[in-house]
Amino acid sequence: MTLRDLCPALANKVYFNYGGQGPLPTPSLEAITASWKRIQELGPFTTDVWPFIAAEVNSTRRRLAELCGVPPHRLALSENVTSGCVLPLWGLPFDSDDRLLISDCEHPGVVAACVELARRQGLSIDSLPVKHLRGDQPSTDAGLAEALEQSLTPRTRLVVLSHLLWNTGQIMPIAAVAERLHQHPRKPYLLVDAAQSFGQIPVAEAAARADIYAFTGHKWACGPEGLGGVALSQRVLEQGQPTLIGWRSLRDESKADLSSADPFHHDSRRFEVATSCVPLMAGLRSSLDLMEQHGNAEARWQRIQTLSSDLWQGLSALAAVSPLLNQPPASGLVSFQISNAPAPADLVQQLGRDGIWIRDLADPSCLRACTHISTSNEEIDRLIAALSTIS
Repeated sequence: MTLRDLCPALANKVYFNYGGQGPLPTPSLEAITASWKRIQELGPFTTDVWPFIAAEVNSTRRRLAELCGVPPHRLALSENVTSGCVLPLWGLPFDSDDRLLISDCEHPGVVAACVELARRQGLSIDSLPVKHLRGDQPSTDAGLAEALEQSLTPRTRLVVLSHLLWNTGQIMPIAAVAERLHQHPRKPYLLVDAAQSFGQIPVAEAAARADIYAFTGHKWACGPEGLGGVALSQRVLEQGQPTLIGWRSLRDESKADLSSADPFHHDSRRFEVATSCVPLMAGLRSSLDLMEQHGNAEARWQRIQTLSSDLWQGLSALAAVSPLLNQPPASGLVSFQISNAPAPADLVQQLGRDGIWIRDLADPSCLRACTHISTSNEEIDRLIAALSTIS
């Protein structure tokens, strides 16, 4: 069976919202249920259950670390992208005259966390312009390099840049950015929001080069909501301090050692907090297994690009529709604007009444449709046909 056949959410609708949340395949739901049942059979708080829980945690950590190209001790488990970004970010050492450089395409949740961090610690914020990059990958890479040179200052201490921009769909050359920052006198930290990249494009090179590379399993990996991870550089593990602290952060979880200057784990676990939902781990691993049955990361990315190109071509043929990018996207995110049409939010609701689901974005004001390996050509045709009647 194809991945599409295994997802009940795709049986009765035209679905283009993978960038918001991917559908959960039935085998993954069954894996979650089986794990929950096993925990209850063993007893949720008995000596018999802990080896099972440890095996679930360790196997999930190893699996995600392998996908991110880092050793397991550099992979912390998290609940979502935001917590994966914020928990290590707030533990980094900053001086009061340091500057944060944030791209103009970052998610509001991450931006808000940076703004509050700056307020509390007396930091300044600069903007890295990337929203205007709308061309092919070489021109995007060159444009970003130029913007970075113009935006870096001698006091820049942190750069925040998504691997795949959630609004325009452009891919950022994270490894090249990391190399440039390494040449900077202050060697700024690099925080990468990987919400749209993990599960969609190969991420190992970028994740291994970033200082903080935070992702979730519930979008392109089609796993359950409530489970993600963050790949951390060795210097973050050595220099960063825990911010939200719980028993999982501690080397000895049985007691609070008041005599120790550093009671925390010396690996990624220092940024984990407390009790999490263990059965979700079996569900995410199941979804990752199903994805791999449909090809490796490169093959799946090529399939996604083929589908997004088809959608981009079809949208470009409509007189009133203007895709944000001036050529087919390198990812599955296809953002576009429609002239003389209802407001984007109203149009989303109108399409939803016909069983077609896309989303609207505020900055820039546009509509976004996402193609995945489970997207069908019939879905693309239905969306284009529906938009042709509107435009």
